[in-house]
Amino acid sequence: MLSSKKALVIFSGGQDSTTCLLQAIRNYGMQNVSTITFQYGQRHAIELDKSKLIAEKLGVSQTFIDTSVIKTVTHSALTDDSVTIIHNDGEPYPNSIVEGRNALFLLLAGCHAKENGITDIIIGVCETDFSGYPDCRDVFIKSMNVTLNLAMDYKFNLITPLMYLTKAETWALADQMGQLEFIQEYTHTCYEGVEGGCGQCPSCQLREQGLATYLAEREHHV
Repeated sequence: MLSSKKALVIFSGGQDSTTCLLQAIRNYGMQNVSTITFQYGQRHAIELDKSKLIAEKLGVSQTFIDTSVIKTVTHSALTDDSVTIIHNDGEPYPNSIVEGRNALFLLLAGCHAKENGITDIIIGVCETDFSGYPDCRDVFIKSMNVTLNLAMDYKFNLITPLMYLTKAETWALADQMGQLEFIQEYTHTCYEGVEGGCGQCPSCQLREQGLATYLAEREHHV
């Protein structure tokens, strides 16, 4: 039975957020789902183009918010194409981290959601297979949920369907919904902005290793 509630999906056009969007459409109904996409100065426009294409194909509304001001206060390889993305160079976090990004996204998503009578905000963060970003952890999401509720005196419900899934399990979820090929064809994950993926950056490697693991497991159980 579909929910009568509305949901707002924080949507990048990547594998994780698209999987969350497809699940939300199943759970809430297309007419009750909307998306919000942030232009934070990411180094490749292909991510935004993919998100627009997917939203149109799935028939859900999409709101674009310019948050590129974040580039004036923090530096990241994801927002500066002159910097080589390094997964682990001895620092506590990869140089692709955009400090405070998810806190900003959730705050603005909360403002938009309250304005439109939405309580459920869905974000595809994960602390199982992830790049080591502190703002992808469950403890952060729970604390942000409390903060938003207090800040706006509103009962937000921050939902993280992928929080404890491996990348292989995320592929399995897409397959269970009959959307494995859709995710493969339309979503963009590559940090380098290569159509179809460069196969070398940390994001591409995580995606492809997860898919290979899932397909091997599926074959084993056939």
